Amino acid sequence: MATFVLVHGAWGGSYMYTPLARILRQAGHNVFVPSLTGLGERAHLAHGGITLTDHINDVVEVIDCEQLNDVILVGHSYGGMVITGVSALRGSRIRTLVYVDAFLPQNGEALWDIASDFERKAYIDGQRGSPGLSQPFFPVGERRVTGHPLLTLLQPVKLGGEEGRIGRRVYLYATNNTPTTFTKFRDRIVSDPAWTVHELATGHLMWDDDLQGVAKILIAEGTLSS
Repeated sequence: MATFVLVHGAWGGSYMYTPLARILRQAGHNVFVPSLTGLGERAHLAHGGITLTDHINDVVEVIDCEQLNDVILVGHSYGGMVITGVSALRGSRIRTLVYVDAFLPQNGEALWDIASDFERKAYIDGQRGSPGLSQPFFPVGERRVTGHPLLTLLQPVKLGGEEGRIGRRVYLYATNNTPTTFTKFRDRIVSDPAWTVHELATGHLMWDDDLQGVAKILIAEGTLSS
């Protein structure tokens, strides 16, 4: 039995992981799915002063309060920024980092630094009607989304802590509608023996298109020895 902590992306909430979390639990694993401050069911706490540090601390507090160890820490999209920051603070309690079509910053990089010109413009334009909270720039359909705190995209990640104690790193790359912003992260690590890269023929919300495929990869990670 493994312990998973699933971190959602921008504009979303824990509910986005519900189908995936259900499968992982049915496979016998412990699964924790925090909603980041100001998002999901915590949207009532949204304000323009929320930072990346706040979101990193949301996940750190789950690890600490639940006394979790040997964690498989999963981040989707913007969640890659969060789990990178968490790795520096709680790397000794993390078995594996899994990036699901996610931003993969290096030390001192903010999401703003590694996003595309199109995305940067969309982040700014998206908060003109809600200063400090950027609205999504893609069709949302029936999804419940909320404005995302702009400051979280501007604050750089700080490494140089415990991240070196993590034994395994995995990247899931969505190949439909490529190239995307995430192609450069895949290209950076695909030949690195420290990484395992999986490519799935899905869109950015990978489990929407191939729930079983994503679950199979994570369940396999859960069966590996720590």
